[in-house]
Amino acid sequence: MSTSTRTRRIHPAWIVAAVAFLALVGAAGFRAAPSVLMLPLEEEFGWSRTQLSLAVTVNLLLFGLMAPFAAALMARFGLRRVTSIALVLVAAGAGLSIFATAPWMLVLTWGVLIGLGTGSMALVFAATVADQWFVKSRGLVVGILTAGSATGQLAFLPFIAILVENQGWRQASLLVACGALVVVPLVLLFLRNHPVDLGMTPYGAPDTWEYQPPARGNAVKNALSTLAKASKVRTFWALVAGFAICGATTNGLIGTHFIPSAHDHGMAETTAAGLLALVGIFDIVGTIASGWLTDRINPRILLAAYYGFRGLGLLVLPFLLDATVQPPIIIFVVIYGLDWVATVPPTVALCREIFGKDGPIVFGWVFASHQIGAAIAAFTAGLVRDTTGEYTIAWFGAAGLCMIAAIVSVGISRKARVLV
Repeated sequence: MSTSTRTRRIHPAWIVAAVAFLALVGAAGFRAAPSVLMLPLEEEFGWSRTQLSLAVTVNLLLFGLMAPFAAALMARFGLRRVTSIALVLVAAGAGLSIFATAPWMLVLTWGVLIGLGTGSMALVFAATVADQWFVKSRGLVVGILTAGSATGQLAFLPFIAILVENQGWRQASLLVACGALVVVPLVLLFLRNHPVDLGMTPYGAPDTWEYQPPARGNAVKNALSTLAKASKVRTFWALVAGFAICGATTNGLIGTHFIPSAHDHGMAETTAAGLLALVGIFDIVGTIASGWLTDRINPRILLAAYYGFRGLGLLVLPFLLDATVQPPIIIFVVIYGLDWVATVPPTVALCREIFGKDGPIVFGWVFASHQIGAAIAAFTAGLVRDTTGEYTIAWFGAAGLCMIAAIVSVGISRKARVLV
């Protein structure tokens, strides 16, 4: 590579990261929608909370299970092509959902189409961008991109809630569809697959850096073979267990059921949506800070601290919900926001540390467990609510799981010990 390409004032990696950030925000719109749309759908069609949670459960499962295959597809066909198709699928699912007249139609649109679309990006997209475009500041970039995904999910909440209240849930669904579509031209114009496409090296690459072409074989076979290798390593299963609990206590529980639960306590839906949006604001700070810390501190310690604080928050949440917004619930929102997806940068770092160039695909499988945990929590919490009339048992159970995740995380080995 020439000296000029190494010393350009603004490395193209930062432009790619900016476009990736916008793509993640655009795809994240639907991540917020179910928690706001559940109540109007329940009122209009008389569907139960369990039926509505089923559509979310399918979405969360596909969102996770697609991740490792998406990482392999990005390696095989490139970031730009996979990301563009994913955004179109999200838009199609959100747009077609306005014609739903039965629960199975929501499963098809909310669950299958949007699950495939968002799962084709998910957080493996952030891991892949950081892995291919950056050598220096990888943790920081993962933190920024992760914040884009989670913040996009929560930042849409007030607008969706206002639209639902004033115009109806169908208009809110169309807003989500437009949010995904508007990013597609930016992806096609500015997102590049790898710095070598521009005759450059990744940001912060040493003089000895050498390009390693991605595997050109079958993407599905590559993803499955990576899983087979990773499954023999103890650290993989520790990361899987911890991240499953992470998904259960964010997307699955708070992301899906916080607004309905707050409504059960007399809080207005728009107010509860505003609180979740506030979680998104503090998530920006927390996740970027986590990425910065991951470049400097043992990621095992970070994970243990994050899960521990999250468990304490969930333990006290049932006592904080009220019809009005009081200071304790604001404190909960701030702490939970800082911790929302702060777990991602250290988890990505551990995947890279243990599994090397297979790190993004391994993280895809770890992320799949995140969404399996989220799906189980989303459905179980809806079932708990329909059975007991409240969410208290769900909050307490999730708090206990967080403490388990903290213990597992701090004990993760520094060596890739193989199971026998």
